[in-house]
Amino acid sequence: MFDQLIAFFESVDPVWAALFAGLFTWSLTAIGAALVFVFRNPDKRLLDGMLGFTGGVMIAASFWSLLAPAINMSKGEGFTKVMPAAIGFALGALFLFALDKILPHLHLNHPVSKTEGVKTKTPWQKTTLLVLAITLHNIPEGLAVGVLFGGVAAGIPEATIAGALTLAIGIGLQNLPEGLAVSFPLRRAGMSRGKSFMYGQSSALVEPVAAVIGALAVGFFTPILPYALAFAAGAMIFVVIEEVVPETQQGDNGDIATLGFIGGFIAMMMLDVALG
Repeated sequence: MFDQLIAFFESVDPVWAALFAGLFTWSLTAIGAALVFVFRNPDKRLLDGMLGFTGGVMIAASFWSLLAPAINMSKGEGFTKVMPAAIGFALGALFLFALDKILPHLHLNHPVSKTEGVKTKTPWQKTTLLVLAITLHNIPEGLAVGVLFGGVAAGIPEATIAGALTLAIGIGLQNLPEGLAVSFPLRRAGMSRGKSFMYGQSSALVEPVAAVIGALAVGFFTPILPYALAFAAGAMIFVVIEEVVPETQQGDNGDIATLGFIGGFIAMMMLDVALG
């Protein structure tokens, strides 16, 4: 099955491949959000465990799929070899830091009074703020997938179709709980199931767009690939530390969330090493 997927993606243009992969990761978010039609009120322990799983996948993907290849493909020795990854990593984290300070958004389970970002004259609805918070998560994920496909197009040995597909599968797996994490709080707040689903899945619509942008950028500027891979890694790790981990440790389910995190890390590590 995986070999057939590789054969298909090798037969299409890398930008189209990035788009298809981004649509796949979005579809998993939509499936997660659609669970609002199935379950009335899922256990908070399950949600925190799944959110922890999300963080584990993102951290593992940041190293195994992004940072390690970025270092391997850099030339030179010692500090010279690691500098592109270090610079790209810092820029990615700073990019998400800037978006976090500028874009109005609201963390899950927080009151509107805790809204982050630039204050606006007209208060935004809690729904919009929640969706924007998850959208921030998804920008680096889409970029990461696109950058790997762009590296394949550029003929970089460390960037492979198998590695890009493995990353897309891992991100798709952790998108399931993300869709769930948006749709159920909205449902509990009194929104209809249909609207809860629509807002939940829309938070990942940025992923196919970011994937195409990443693929195009690397395709036009091949030398930036190590920086671009590390940039995506820095952005993803910023999201985990700033958003995901604090969210899972708010209530009484910190141990469950931590175990979910470990499980997510192991799952992504095994996927990347076995398939990528």
